[in-house]
Amino acid sequence: MISVSIIGHNEERNIERCLESVKWVDEIIFVDCESTDKTAEIVNRYTKNVFSCDNNPNLNVNKQFGIEQCKNSWILYLDPDEVVSGNLKKEILSIVQIEDNEIKGYFIPRKNHYFGKFLKYGGKYPDYQLRLFRNGFAKFPCKHVHERINVEGKVRKLESPLLHYPYSDISDMLKKSNFYTSRKGEYWFSKNKKSKFILLQSLIKFFKLYIFKFGFLDGFTGFTVATMDSYNEFVSLLKLKEIRDRG
Repeated sequence: MISVSIIGHNEERNIERCLESVKWVDEIIFVDCESTDKTAEIVNRYTKNVFSCDNNPNLNVNKQFGIEQCKNSWILYLDPDEVVSGNLKKEILSIVQIEDNEIKGYFIPRKNHYFGKFLKYGGKYPDYQLRLFRNGFAKFPCKHVHERINVEGKVRKLESPLLHYPYSDISDMLKKSNFYTSRKGEYWFSKNKKSKFILLQSLIKFFKLYIFKFGFLDGFTGFTVATMDSYNEFVSLLKLKEIRDRG
C-alpha cells in the first residue's frame, strides 16, 4: 500500500537511520547517485530496489525517476537525512486506510535539528513539506532543484512531525551551502530575479528570521542558523549577479 522513495549521494552517515524508520512500509525505492562510499552497501541490507543514476545537480530529475519506480498506491518521499517519527508512522498508516479519493496528498510538518537541538522558531518549524501523495498524482518539476513537487488534487496537513538532520557540523553546513547557493542563483536567473541591494536583502532575511519569526527564542543556535540563512541569501545573490555579469 505504501512505497518510500529516496535518492542519495554519499549518504553513509545518514541513510541507515532513515531506512530504519521506514522498515514498516511495503516497498523501498532507492536511487543511488554515483555514491563512492558505503551508501549502496547499507541500502542493500534494507531493499533490493536500488537504481543507479548520474549525480545530476538538479536533484528533482532523480527524485522524479524514483517515484516513477514505485508500485504502491501511496508514495512517501524522503531525503536521506530525514527520519519518520513513531507518531508520524501511526498517522500515515491511519490515513492510507481512509477511502477518501478526493485527497491526493498531505503536507507533513518537519522538525529541523541543528547542532544538538530541534528548533522551534525562525521559520524552522513546522516547515511543512508535501511528502505523502497518491501514486500517479504527483510530479517533481525537473527544471530547477528549488521547485517543489506538484500534486494534482486536494491536499491536507498531517500533525505528526518528520525529523530532519540536515548538517553534522558547521563544515558540513558550509560545504552544502556552496552547492545550494549555486543552484539558487541559477534558479533566480531563470526567474529573472534582480540582483540589486544585495546587502540589504541579506540583512532583511536575517531580521525576518531572527526577530520577526522569533529565532532569538532558540538561543545561540537560533542566531547561528539565522546568520547562515542570511549568508546563503547573500551568496546566492552574488552568484546571481555573477551569472548576469557574464551575460
